[in-house]
Amino acid sequence: MPYRDRIIVAPEVLSGKPIIKGTRLAVEFVIELLANGWSHDDILRNYPGLTSEDILACLGYASDVLHSEKVYPLESNP
Repeated sequence: MPYRDRIIVAPEVLSGKPIIKGTRLAVEFVIELLANGWSHDDILRNYPGLTSEDILACLGYASDVLHSEKVYPLESNP
């Protein structure tokens, strides 16, 4: 799901965290709701300004961020 039309970064909103366009809801907030067991319907019912496409855009954004993350093992001292 392409998210670039739905997820924006506005420095004046939530200190520049990625948000859903037209809202003050951070992508991380929506991901956290999903991680805590909220269904798409739960989110849409509690945040009527959101659409199913907005939720999928949050997941797409999170997926892209995780794909670009680089993890380096720490060396341990014997």
